[in-house]
Amino acid sequence: MRIRATVAAVSGALALSSLAVPGAQADGSAGRRADIATVREAVHPASGKTAFTGSTGDAEEPYKLDLTFSNVKVNNGKPIVVGTTHWVSVPVTFSVKHAASVDITADDFLLDLELYHGDFYETVDYLYGDDAPSCTVTSSTAATCKATIDVYPQYGDLRNDEAGTWRAAGVAIALKGIDPVDKNADWSKVGYTDQGALATTKLQRYSKLTANAAPEPVTKGTPVTVTGLLSRANWDTGTYTGYTAQPVQLQFRKKTSNTYTTLKTGTSYSKGLLKTTTTATVDGYFRYSFAGTSTTPAVNAAGDYVDVK
Repeated sequence: MRIRATVAAVSGALALSSLAVPGAQADGSAGRRADIATVREAVHPASGKTAFTGSTGDAEEPYKLDLTFSNVKVNNGKPIVVGTTHWVSVPVTFSVKHAASVDITADDFLLDLELYHGDFYETVDYLYGDDAPSCTVTSSTAATCKATIDVYPQYGDLRNDEAGTWRAAGVAIALKGIDPVDKNADWSKVGYTDQGALATTKLQRYSKLTANAAPEPVTKGTPVTVTGLLSRANWDTGTYTGYTAQPVQLQFRKKTSNTYTTLKTGTSYSKGLLKTTTTATVDGYFRYSFAGTSTTPAVNAAGDYVDVK
């Protein structure tokens, strides 16, 4: 998979203000991600140990930055539903608190909110925003921020086995003039912190559902057969494939009503196909309704009108 990886930088004035991407960072989303990956590896090496210097920098490793994340909300608490071809961008909001000595408005201060799947320190599955967070400084030690998470399924951002629960994490780095790719960089001058499990969200595979009732028209009191197809996004192949063995309700709405009622419940079979028979009584619309699962959102088919003679 292609890992979405944009580590956002922020800058601005110390007074109450909105922070914007500094010009030097604006064209460097890949570079920012490389910087954060390099610093993260220095703090959480492959061995898995966590290594921080003291706040004064007494060793050749980044020191623990005095900053915490809170009040994280992803997509206004709603699941993130992703298909196969369209870019999906969802809002993220969060707050940060930090020591007065931490300058989050510095040009080379990196701040980001990301989603991850699996273990925070071992996973390679991350999703990020294309743009830097926009933060408003509320005091000398706090700020509120807005960002996005951007997903591009057409470029292989996701796999089918990644549908379900993702978690939010915050990352902050005070580079303080240090170039992370410099072999002689003094890591003790770099401040770093990360914080996982800040919030959870569901990443779901976009679903589709169809219904077709026949014959049309139909004689009152005779059978109507309703066929359909339940399918969902297949992130592995970039197509839509049938969702089998799922309970689906057959529903009916009279021509004179705005409300659907459930007639029976069936199960999708081979390749997500649906087929059931009911008795025609009055003019109206037949549809299928799927309640959804943890990995796939609920969906209703468009009603198919049948004229009863």
